[in-house]
Amino acid sequence: MTPLAVIVPAYNEGRSIGATLAALAAQTDTGFTLIVVDNASTDDTADVVRAFPAPFPVEIVREDERGAGTAADTGFRHAISRGAVLLARTDADCRPAPDWVATARHHLESGAELVCGRSVPRHDEQPSFAERHVFPAAVRLAALYGRYRRAHREASFRTPYVLIHGHNLALTADLYQRCGGTARERLEDGSEDVTLLNRARRHTDRIVRAEDLIVENSLRRLRAWGARRTLLWYWDRRWRPPTSPEVHVR
Repeated sequence: MTPLAVIVPAYNEGRSIGATLAALAAQTDTGFTLIVVDNASTDDTADVVRAFPAPFPVEIVREDERGAGTAADTGFRHAISRGAVLLARTDADCRPAPDWVATARHHLESGAELVCGRSVPRHDEQPSFAERHVFPAAVRLAALYGRYRRAHREASFRTPYVLIHGHNLALTADLYQRCGGTARERLEDGSEDVTLLNRARRHTDRIVRAEDLIVENSLRRLRAWGARRTLLWYWDRRWRPPTSPEVHVR
């Protein structure tokens, strides 16, 4: 079996990461190593991870420079140094579908180099109609707009822009190293998932949008900020919270 690692950046996720761990433990394919990147947490995140009875190897890596992209890059590179050939990422407030790892592995072993999955609201957070349908539709429209933006249509890109979520993607270790990986940038400064996508687009045309690669994502940012501010945040950070702690609702 091709060595695969799942990377989960985590900042003060002691109360939520247990559900993520449980979802990973319930995978139909548990032949992977879990890399949790403790991103300068001040709570019991690491202790919760250590205490979880996982059916797969678990490694905790510390990254003190705050930022989802920075933490993800640390995790990806640690996994590669430990022999991982295939990489997948989700976040510590998410619940991957039971076949998430198996589906990611299938796409990568079938020739894809970067797989961009589908995000749906967490069912246990009891999403409203708007949260289940209206907001996701707005995100997809924004992604369609992104496909035609001049910045996303450079001649150096080898494949069209697709919708990508940092909490639901998979790629080969080879592509990660070839393209330079995830940007080690502050969360306020850019979308590290889009940066990774555009870096990858310069190196491969084997990028797929996989609707069958599903992760349930938390609604906490949307509920804390509201739909308008959340959409502006994802639209090139045209709105930013006034303080750093508010930025790191993730």
